[in-house]
Amino acid sequence: MKKLFNWDYKDFFKAVVGSILFCVAINFFVVPNHLYTGGVLGLSQLIRSLVIDIFKLKTTFDFSGTIYYMINIPLFFIAYKYLGKTFFFRTLFAVSIQALMLSLIPNIKIVDDILTNVVVGGIIGGFGVGMILSSGASTGGTDIIGLSLAKRNNNFSVGKLGMLINAVIYVVAGLNYGLEIMVYSIIYSTVDGLILDRMHEQNICSTAFIFCKENPKQINEFIKNELNRDFTYWHAKGGYDDSRTYIIYTALTKYELIKLERNMKKFNIKTFMIKSEGIGIKGEFKKNF
Repeated sequence: MKKLFNWDYKDFFKAVVGSILFCVAINFFVVPNHLYTGGVLGLSQLIRSLVIDIFKLKTTFDFSGTIYYMINIPLFFIAYKYLGKTFFFRTLFAVSIQALMLSLIPNIKIVDDILTNVVVGGIIGGFGVGMILSSGASTGGTDIIGLSLAKRNNNFSVGKLGMLINAVIYVVAGLNYGLEIMVYSIIYSTVDGLILDRMHEQNICSTAFIFCKENPKQINEFIKNELNRDFTYWHAKGGYDDSRTYIIYTALTKYELIKLERNMKKFNIKTFMIKSEGIGIKGEFKKNF
């Protein structure tokens, strides 16, 4: 697992549990109320409904999960080419779990009130997707397209792409199945998005100053080899006792900074860190999604 996904057990657990929670939200709160989520899964649900209506099919099996996986297959190649092997394998694993769970978890209506369904479903779904993204994977679909374009163009917004695709899905759903379906689907996605934002803020730029008295070779190698980041370090003098001090400065993404913090105790070097999050970085700063 470490070699293929570059995951520890905590991230692996988050990817699995997050995928299951996401599918529970869809099959317990969205599908039983004939609503539609956004992105590729929303598109898959819309295709499923149109196929059933056109061909007058009578089936209790929800095959939107199968359609969802089929649409993602060509997108996996884009992830592999533009977003790296690790992201590709993590997303392949997460999407496979989601497609399987969407087929296995029954469509059960928990409560009758539709507004309660969209709010509770949005909270659970947003929490689940947040867990998936914080593990370094994604739900596939528009995430892959958006992140690939964002890596090539710093001014591109992943959110805007998702909003555009969702707008098309909801308009088609509204025209075919009524305004009420469209409105409640939008409410679900709004709640889902708000919770997701609280769980995960993609690629926030961070910086860290690390101060230590001993040779920081282990720290430097970790930043270079494990985080794939460059750094600047220099020798200084401590103002209190005039002792020799090493200072390391590096720019990271949010989750790279978390990974660095987790591993600081392993270096067996007395250090302290000053960190800044949510700062603006211009120029050739590489986006490692």
